[in-house]
Amino acid sequence: MRILRHGLEVTEMAVSPLPANPTAVWTTRLTADDLYDQYIIVSFSNATLVLSIGETVEEVTDTGFLATTPTIAVQQLGQDALLQIYPQGIRHIRANKQVTEWRAPGGRSIVRAATNRQQVVIALTGGELVYFEVDESGNLSESHVRREMTSNVTCLSIQPLPVGRRRVRFLAVGCDDNTVRILSLDATTCLEPLSMQAISAVPESLVMIDMPDQISEGSLSTLYLNIGLQNGVLLRTVLDQTTGQLSDTRTRFLGAKAVKLFELNMAGNPAVLALSSRPWLSYQMQSRIHLNPLSYETLEFATSFTSEQCLEGVVAIAGNALKIFTIEKFGQVFNETPIPLTYTPRRFVVNPVHKTIAVIETDHNTYSSQEKKKKLKALGFEQEEEEALDPVVFGNTRSKPGKWASLIRIIDPIQATTTFQLELSQNEAALSVAVLNFAVEADQMFLAVGTAADLHLQPRSLSSGFIHIYKFVNEGRDLELVHKTPVDEVPQALLHFQGRLLAGVGKALRIYDLGKRKLLRKCESRAIPTGIVTLHNQGGRIVIGDVQESIHYASYVASENKIVVFADDKAPRWITCSAMIDYDTVAAGDKFGNFFVSRLPANLSQEIDEDEAGSKSVGKGYLHGAAHKADLVAHYHIGDILTSLAKTSFVAGGREMILYTSLMGGVGIFIPFQTKEDIDFFQTLEMHMRNEMPPLAGRDHLSYRGYHVPVKVTNIVYMRVAPSPITIHGMGLIFYFILFYFTGYRRW
Repeated sequence: MRILRHGLEVTEMAVSPLPANPTAVWTTRLTADDLYDQYIIVSFSNATLVLSIGETVEEVTDTGFLATTPTIAVQQLGQDALLQIYPQGIRHIRANKQVTEWRAPGGRSIVRAATNRQQVVIALTGGELVYFEVDESGNLSESHVRREMTSNVTCLSIQPLPVGRRRVRFLAVGCDDNTVRILSLDATTCLEPLSMQAISAVPESLVMIDMPDQISEGSLSTLYLNIGLQNGVLLRTVLDQTTGQLSDTRTRFLGAKAVKLFELNMAGNPAVLALSSRPWLSYQMQSRIHLNPLSYETLEFATSFTSEQCLEGVVAIAGNALKIFTIEKFGQVFNETPIPLTYTPRRFVVNPVHKTIAVIETDHNTYSSQEKKKKLKALGFEQEEEEALDPVVFGNTRSKPGKWASLIRIIDPIQATTTFQLELSQNEAALSVAVLNFAVEADQMFLAVGTAADLHLQPRSLSSGFIHIYKFVNEGRDLELVHKTPVDEVPQALLHFQGRLLAGVGKALRIYDLGKRKLLRKCESRAIPTGIVTLHNQGGRIVIGDVQESIHYASYVASENKIVVFADDKAPRWITCSAMIDYDTVAAGDKFGNFFVSRLPANLSQEIDEDEAGSKSVGKGYLHGAAHKADLVAHYHIGDILTSLAKTSFVAGGREMILYTSLMGGVGIFIPFQTKEDIDFFQTLEMHMRNEMPPLAGRDHLSYRGYHVPVKVTNIVYMRVAPSPITIHGMGLIFYFILFYFTGYRRW
């Protein structure tokens, strides 16, 4: 089993616990010529800790930093000086440990600061900005120009200092009136406003970075202003290096927490680390700017880290721990955690309360461990001789058809370990699984497993089917058997339904409740023609996937305690998997590599919901099926058998999509169109691709797509699908030809 996570893989190098929860961390070099960082400065709510980086990381006290106050910013200044900004002032530390202090005037305090190696800007309470600059002698001198902002300052950012320059031009200021302003730092127009951008929320942090130019040729770099908002949104806008105007703003929602931004150096270029509900990294690779999450825990503060062992590392705060990590594989936006299993995994479910995973494993033509011991003993072999052949290398011991080996496993996905496993006996094959809680014991989570004993696939036969009910114990890490209920067919689909168990046993759809010795059958419907393989529900509506007759829609009538099938698909399909997209729409895949979306007509769905007695659901069958038919909304040929479907989104608040997996190991997505422009663009692109790239075999693409399912033309207003006019006219000509032929007008 592999746990895939959307995000860059992180290599953790060191974790150091701290005596209290820190608020910020920085790294700094002692001189401008140093290759590696020398100090790690950790700020607490009432103190500052300085750690020296060497063969070991140790605390030092003779650095000149003020240890009895929290720190706002740290910077290596000039050629060989250090700068500490704290709420009451600025501390300028020379290489000879000579300290010069600047105190905040009038009892005011410093709330925000932005620095580079030559310039410093601070914001005082009340919104006043003070500008400092390093002069020729290395002293930090205050500018005579100050600026009073119209509202409180929430964040500051200064343009990065290029190599060989002593001053940059732009300062970005974020205020609590939902604005970001660009101020000039030129000597003649110091702190004069250049541009302003209104945003949707209060800015939390700002970072300006220079990236190699991707917009126009001829420039060396493009200056980007990254804005992190308190509502979890990240904005990236282009800052014109001549006029200071903001343009081309891009928006991305990162999480529920406020976005904190930090400048890093990744893959040889400047990068931005954004911390929200999870960490994100904006970096440049192969002439493109990427924004991907990190597969790491939630962080609170971060800074870059450079040493002999780690040239492009990150020091971050997580709780009361200091963590050092690095990112190496920038091209792989997914990372995986493999968990070895004993047999072939068939299905798995997630315990929503305890966040553990229950997996059923089943192999055909394989001896179980108990059966293998009996066979070895009968043949006179020792168990040690068999165990010398590793099943991972040589495979499990093969047996004759009709023999099954099955296992139920509980996995902790966070630790990627197995916490419980139970091998089934009596030649049982585990085929379905579901997590549920019964209404009679609402505070307890149960696991239902459907099995079949002595199952032969062709011709289909079995001695008995069973539904096992297990209770989750030990915080969902173990299972305890409650009882085992025999059934007459193979239970291939199980589902939690209104405090009870909905089971597809062969072609019968049943509702079970929890009894003391076995499950109690409460309701049954035998309207499914062949065999139930998938089940979904929303409210009282049930969507049933038949192994040979496509999708069926059913409704549970509580007053009559009956299940009524009121609609099905027009075409027979061999269903392998399905997913309920919304109350009226279902996506499914079949054994011939097709993916399709089926939807109920809106008026029919409303009529069924208003019919409490179920009288409108029961009617004269249509095309040897249910009384009503669903509409085909979309159809695609994947070319591989789909094994699972799920409606999901990769990030919180992102666009929902349909994720699928296939038999040959593929993972893909279907993204729904949301605007008319998208549909027009891809229809035009498809038309040009047909003209520019004809099929190699000479077969027309439209003919191929319309062989079994006609090519559809989408109606944008209602998002409905209608047959192609060519198909309608062709059917009409055939009808008239038959009519005239049999009425005597054969010459026509």
